[in-house]
Amino acid sequence: MKIALIGATGFVGSKVLAEALQRRHQVTALARTPSKLAAQPGLTVVQADASDADPITQAVKGHDAVVSTYNVRGAADFRTAYLGGLKAAMEGARRAGVKRLLWVGGAGSLYVAPGVQLVDTPQFPAEYKTEALAARDALAQIREEKDLEWTFVSPAPILQPGPRTGRFRLGGDQVLEGEQPGRISVDDLAVAIVDELETPRHERQRFTLAY
Repeated sequence: MKIALIGATGFVGSKVLAEALQRRHQVTALARTPSKLAAQPGLTVVQADASDADPITQAVKGHDAVVSTYNVRGAADFRTAYLGGLKAAMEGARRAGVKRLLWVGGAGSLYVAPGVQLVDTPQFPAEYKTEALAARDALAQIREEKDLEWTFVSPAPILQPGPRTGRFRLGGDQVLEGEQPGRISVDDLAVAIVDELETPRHERQRFTLAY
């Protein structure tokens, strides 16, 4: 499979890159600074601004899927920048004729009770609220997309370094509860993402995962 990856140098993107290459997929990484990525078999690096649909269009032509782990943490206007990245990815994929788009968002829009999303609960950390609200808006926008076979991934609320186990539960729009509620390693998130690319189970849906 030929995968175009936006955000390959980030916390999540670097693990998605490693997982995809380990499974012998061909990956084109779109990077603002290509020198941050070391040469590896199966990897092509293209310099591109992920907020601009034009270079995305050129970079993703001929690919089977576009995966975006886009994050603009530290941007002066996070919401505008983040949603701009989503718009650029969708437009770029459409123009290039790539139907499959997988967007990695946050856990804030997962439901913890009927009509209550995690981001709206009193215990939600204030320092992550701006990002969570932007990701919720991104989910609403991508759900309006008619042309692409999109998937939106919301990892468990606690996403952290940890082992690659390949063992986790999948869910839909609700926070998964259990013996280890609300946790997933970034390595296992990468496993779930590449699993979804290889065997689509959530086309035009959001899914979550946790231990």
